[in-house]
Amino acid sequence: MPIVCALVPAFKVEVARFTQPELRERPLVVVDRLERGHALAVDDAAYELGVRPGMTLVQASACAREAAIVVDEPARGLALWEEILDALDAASPLVEDAEPGIAFLEMRGIEGTPRVWLASVRGALNAVAAGALPFRLGLAAGKFVARAAASSRDGTIVRRGSERAFVAPLPLRVLDLEAYAIERLQLLGVRTLGELAALPHGPFVRRFGPAAARAHDRAGGIDPEPLVPRARALRVERSLFGEGTAEREEQVLFALRTLVARVADDVALAGKRCGYLRLTLECEDGTTHDVPTLLAQPTAQAATMFDLLRARLEGIVLAAPVSGLRLGAERLEEGGAERSLFAGSDPDPETVAVALARIEAALGPGSALRARVTSGHRRETRYAYEAFDARGLVRRAPHAGAAQTSASEGTLAYRVLAPREIGVRVERGRPVAVGGRKIVELAGPWRVDESWWAQALDEGALPYASDAYDVLLDDGTLWRIVTEAQRWYVRGAYD
Repeated sequence: MPIVCALVPAFKVEVARFTQPELRERPLVVVDRLERGHALAVDDAAYELGVRPGMTLVQASACAREAAIVVDEPARGLALWEEILDALDAASPLVEDAEPGIAFLEMRGIEGTPRVWLASVRGALNAVAAGALPFRLGLAAGKFVARAAASSRDGTIVRRGSERAFVAPLPLRVLDLEAYAIERLQLLGVRTLGELAALPHGPFVRRFGPAAARAHDRAGGIDPEPLVPRARALRVERSLFGEGTAEREEQVLFALRTLVARVADDVALAGKRCGYLRLTLECEDGTTHDVPTLLAQPTAQAATMFDLLRARLEGIVLAAPVSGLRLGAERLEEGGAERSLFAGSDPDPETVAVALARIEAALGPGSALRARVTSGHRRETRYAYEAFDARGLVRRAPHAGAAQTSASEGTLAYRVLAPREIGVRVERGRPVAVGGRKIVELAGPWRVDESWWAQALDEGALPYASDAYDVLLDDGTLWRIVTEAQRWYVRGAYD
């Protein structure tokens, strides 16, 4: 498959020159910081003077006193690179972001010749501010050869079948081999990819490890690694500002309903469904309040979005009237929602999500929890609590016969309690009364004893031993009591 490589040599250097054009006439060194900094990238002129990436700032300055020192700005570089990637979408829908300064485009199925493809990519780059960067383009059947073509000379096209001959004179440093491997190969007289490709594949891999197999293939012009297109991000955002401020709840909700309708229309127009909403309330005193909201199911329905946002707003108290609303729809997806075939009595995830939002608004974040089973030998370690999430809440309705049986027989629900010490009267080694109340029925003990393996687990750990009983008291209370170190505790109750 034809692949075009768009390459910016020394990307950090070129970004610095792009933002500061006056640096183009001087050798340039990009460092991470001025105080005890290190060189991140250097241009050809600084390289000729002896500066190498990884040097300290003191060493770099000693090698090239006339070089300009610039502190790296990662945020600006990433923003510029994202602009470049967006521009490349006009040349091909499949763009791989290898790293800042290196991108690959798959041209399979795109009408034109190799030179037309290169001209198309160059035109896409020149359409944005990134056109000022010194891009090099190369085309080949694989990513490695395409990058080598772009590195050698701008506009190089490597025809299919000539890959091995093209990469043969290249030095070993173009491969992702460890430094020790390159040194050992050079001691054997192997300095180019052609000489490396001439070595037998099996003995070479056995000597330098399985990771060297890919390097040997690339030395022969073989690169089966597929192109991995970058993930696309899409966000829909709307703002609503009017004259005056909203001081009452119904005024805010009225404006929110209008804003949600506009965002839902935008999402539907894009053919998407959103799974995350980010509402920002801008107040009269200049403060803002973010209300992030996760949807149980991605949707484009305005009513669902509004109900969930309204529930999220119920527990919020603002110090000043609202002067503006901003709503963004994120995590946009395509396709319809998953449904069960027999889902007549399944819970509605959207309804559950609204109920959970109201619970958290009333009781605070993280107040809706559910238990999950964990691995553990002690009873208190066999479960854990996690936040209840309505996403994926789908269950098939139980069989009618089973429902009737459960309703007629009834069940007991075990409720875990915080350990509370109690007084227990024991006769002949068995409890007979709890806190002055007589035990009518008794089950147990269920023993946990770690004394025989505590030393193997941790030399400093104290051995743990306990006996648990289920007791029915004369007043109808059904408890789980536990004895540890000659003390008794209530650990749970049956309702």
